Amino acid sequence: MAAPEGIKYTSEHEWVRPTGEDTVRVGITEYAQQQLGDVVFVQLPGVGDELDAGAAMGEVESTKSVSDIYAPLAGSVTAVNDKLDTEPELVNTDPYGEGWMVELRLSDPAALDGLLDENAYRELTDQD
Repeated sequence: MAAPEGIKYTSEHEWVRPTGEDTVRVGITEYAQQQLGDVVFVQLPGVGDELDAGAAMGEVESTKSVSDIYAPLAGSVTAVNDKLDTEPELVNTDPYGEGWMVELRLSDPAALDGLLDENAYRELTDQD
């Protein structure tokens, strides 16, 4: 599955897509969901929560393990994908689309430039 254009990545396997001047949508990457296996539960922060970059903001539980989800950037949660409450498998079937997790209003929009581009992320995960 090819990732959409304009996405940035973290070394913890989150993707970040700008949705406005100071807002982004966040999810986990195709690579991450493949490593997890079948996702059966997703715990996310609440709308209005303030997140620090690099801090745990939730969990993904799969048939293999439970993994933390980390805030890629500092900001406040403006939206949460409630569909994941009843359809956590969307993280597996459409990680860059319907399987998104949260939207953030960034504390520092310029921090987006510090994330990995697609080539750097591919190198990190040894994907061809």
